[in-house]
Amino acid sequence: MNLNIIWQWHSFEDLTPIQMEAMFALRQEVFIVEQDCPYLDIDGKDQQAYHLLAWSEEQPNQQANRQLIATLRVFESYHQYQNMASIGRICTHQSVRKDGVGRILVSKAIEFIEENYPSKAIQIGAQFYLKKFYQEFGFTQISDIYDEDGIDHILMLRD
Repeated sequence: MNLNIIWQWHSFEDLTPIQMEAMFALRQEVFIVEQDCPYLDIDGKDQQAYHLLAWSEEQPNQQANRQLIATLRVFESYHQYQNMASIGRICTHQSVRKDGVGRILVSKAIEFIEENYPSKAIQIGAQFYLKKFYQEFGFTQISDIYDEDGIDHILMLRD
C-alpha cells in the first residue's frame, strides 16, 4: 500500500475537537472493540501527554480525505514508572498493520523523547504478545507477566 502520511505532534490543549474525536475513536476501535476489552480509555492522563497523530491522505493536501491511521501518547515523567518517560496508547488502524506504520510510529516517539528529554529512560507497559516488536527498539522486559484489563502485559525499559 502506498500511503501519504501526515505526522503531527500536539499537546492536549492544541488538539482540535475533530483531532481529539478521531484519536479517541481510533483508540476505542482498537483497544475496546477489536480487543474486546471494556475499560475507561479516557483516564484523565491525556492532558499531561504529547500526542502523535498519523493521518493518511488519499490525495495530497486534501484534509477532507484524511483518516487517522495511528496514534500514541508520550509522557515526560510518568508517575507510575518512577518518573521515567513513557509511551502509551500505541495503536494503528487495522488497515495499515502490515505496512510498517507501527514501527514508524514507535520510532518517532523514541526520537521525540530523545530530542526533548535526552536524559530520560523510557518505560512502557506492553502487551506481552508484542514483546519481540518492542525489543527491536531496544526495550527489555523488566517484570513478570501481569494482567491488565484481561490482557497479559509486561513492563519494558529502554535506557
